[in-house]
Amino acid sequence: MTIVIHHNPDCGTSRNVLAIIEASGETPIVIEYLKTGWTRPQLLALFAAADLTPRTALRTTKSPAEELGLLDPSVSDAAVLDAMLEHPVLVNRPLVCSPKGVRLCRPSEAVLDLLESLPPGPMAKEDGSPLIDAEGNRVD
Repeated sequence: MTIVIHHNPDCGTSRNVLAIIEASGETPIVIEYLKTGWTRPQLLALFAAADLTPRTALRTTKSPAEELGLLDPSVSDAAVLDAMLEHPVLVNRPLVCSPKGVRLCRPSEAVLDLLESLPPGPMAKEDGSPLIDAEGNRVD
């Protein structure tokens, strides 16, 4: 199964998601989108597949969204998308693509729905919150 993660290694949630994918036995394609940037067709396809809009995919904290005036509800999705192309950090992360679908994996356990098999347990997030118990069951 091919999995692609649009990843920011400085983000704890993104690191958690990558660790979960790898622990499940998958070797994902890792795209560090802050280095590569985005294309309009790429973002539009990802958003459509994940049932997102530019507004719902907008990272509003620890990004220039406020200073760019993007938090105003009157700003169009087209303007938000244009800003995302210029400032890749504006796209919330991580976005994960698998044969089971595309999802913005916040919180990180959302990635479990995209995996063929769960990682062996026990497994916890970076903050210690349990994800998989010792019997290999998902902890919700």
